[in-house]
Amino acid sequence: MSALLEVDGLGVEFGLAAPPFRPQPRLHAVTDVSLTLDRGEIMGVVGESGSGKTTLGRAILRLQPPTSGTIRFDGERIDDLPNRRMGPVRRRMQAVFQDPTASLNPTMRVGEAVGEGLAVHRIGTHAERAERVGAMLERVGLPAAWADRYPRQLSGGQRQRVGIARALVMQPELLVADEAVSALDVSVQASIVNLLADLQAEMALALLFIAHDLDLVRHLCDRVLVLYLGRIMECGPTAEVFAHPRHPYTRALMLAVPRIAAVSRAGKPGLLPGEPPSPLDPPSGCVFRTRCPYAIDDCAKVVPPLEGGRHGAACIRQHEIQL
Repeated sequence: MSALLEVDGLGVEFGLAAPPFRPQPRLHAVTDVSLTLDRGEIMGVVGESGSGKTTLGRAILRLQPPTSGTIRFDGERIDDLPNRRMGPVRRRMQAVFQDPTASLNPTMRVGEAVGEGLAVHRIGTHAERAERVGAMLERVGLPAAWADRYPRQLSGGQRQRVGIARALVMQPELLVADEAVSALDVSVQASIVNLLADLQAEMALALLFIAHDLDLVRHLCDRVLVLYLGRIMECGPTAEVFAHPRHPYTRALMLAVPRIAAVSRAGKPGLLPGEPPSPLDPPSGCVFRTRCPYAIDDCAKVVPPLEGGRHGAACIRQHEIQL
């Protein structure tokens, strides 16, 4: 079976303002990222702030135009598809964003917000859309009667349930959840993650789950992709990556989570010194080398390819060092 989503060599750069007669600085947000996502599969995307996670998700959704590489959705290339032809594709790929308050129009009632996509794409009659909205609200754990409420009358967790309902009422095949629970109280996060997991299984969704919480990724995702400064450091089945990380950066991320660090091997370098380099001027060779405890001179000379097949890492020393 072919993959639902295929990303090959994706790059996203931003041009920044520059003084007159000076070269325009280029911010390298995502560089040479390749991945595949099958129908019904959940892939976690993790990394520090500024690692390119959100930009990657936005580029896949075509909310941010890529500057290089290709994106194929269900076999169709969409990275260069004109916006006027993106409508049918957008019906099949939806997003849930980080801030449930900012992602909802405060002047629209809940029912209007959830049914907005149905109206834009002219799906069903007005009565049919209302019925579908009510059913989806109940499916995410909210009373159908709340369609008449405004977002300000709901809690943060309830607003995020509305955001999930708005995305899934379109019956998409791909859902990008971008830090969908990070703005919520810890007591609410588990219920929202469980809801996402239940709906993903019920609807056989492909889910790209962008998060900084490694515990959530470990329990929810089939595979995990680790980003650093816009490049893939490691990618593989979640259980394998967490049990046997092959990249020093992956292990450092795990050591920053107490429950994961507790089962990690002791006595190994782990926690990261300093801050990530600027994406305006990334290091030569391996972009992680300036913070890596295992870096050698050769790390500055070559960009390490992602090697290892099913569980790959972008480290020229992955077979030498014991993490």
